[in-house]
Amino acid sequence: MGMALFREGLHRLATVAAGARSLASGVAVAADYAVRSLATPSGLRGIALEWAWLTAHVALYPVGLAGETIRPPDRYRTDALDPLQRSLVCADPATAGTPILLVHGIMDNRSVFTVFRRALRRRGFGTVHSVNYSLFTGDLRSAARELAEHVERLRDATGADRVHVVGHSLGGVIARYYVQRLGGAEFVDTLVTLGSPHTGSNAAYLMPTPLARQLRPNSDVMAELAAPAPGCPTRFVVVWSRIDEMVVPQRNARLRHPDLLVEELELNDVGHLALPVDPRVVHGVCSRLAHGELPLHLVHLRRRRDIGRTATESEVS
Repeated sequence: MGMALFREGLHRLATVAAGARSLASGVAVAADYAVRSLATPSGLRGIALEWAWLTAHVALYPVGLAGETIRPPDRYRTDALDPLQRSLVCADPATAGTPILLVHGIMDNRSVFTVFRRALRRRGFGTVHSVNYSLFTGDLRSAARELAEHVERLRDATGADRVHVVGHSLGGVIARYYVQRLGGAEFVDTLVTLGSPHTGSNAAYLMPTPLARQLRPNSDVMAELAAPAPGCPTRFVVVWSRIDEMVVPQRNARLRHPDLLVEELELNDVGHLALPVDPRVVHGVCSRLAHGELPLHLVHLRRRRDIGRTATESEVS
């Protein structure tokens, strides 16, 4: 018995030591990249935005503690809508009517999506609902099951068959687990993740909690997410930044899975907290959700054509 305990103790020490080495290596790489990236005008802009949003978010945090009621929109009249909203509602009512569910990150609440929610509604999406899950969530799988219940309630209230989900940080991993492991692919049209550690983060070694252990590279949860997901119809839009201070190394926020339909949006100068408020992220995600049911290769084609047309018009002018 004593020898077994001794071996278990050695195993735990080895695990902690390996984690510490991995964290140190990841931090060194991230710090080297951060120093090179931040010593640029765009990097300084990223720092400024991160701190500005952190200050604003602290002020907004208490407001986001209260839950939000689902309010299905009344789209029988469009005269009260501004031209941008009216264009989506009239041209593509199915897309405008697809509900959007916003899922925050660890130790946060729905206030992180203050800017994002307003932008989506201005774009013409009728139902944009943000949820709060417990600050004391200790298991990612349980949080994913809770998300499944939120999706079901949103579908019941709106009559929609499918929804879009936008998850920031941990929220993106929770939503991905729901899609891949709990049958959520049947109900989620597009999943957008903002700075989510899809293959874990070495920063999780700093937190001695059950949830943090699930967010470490090579954890059981990460192994489940890496497992085959054949026939998954959900489209993934993955936003990640090369100066994300919470995902270490930053490339772990990318999503590379042979069975998933993924589009990546890469930035060089946005911090972790500022991802939901950066104008490029907000505009890019709103535009991609407005494409509705288009297959990803058509989305790429349309974007290339638009870029080419813009260049031609600017050359003529």
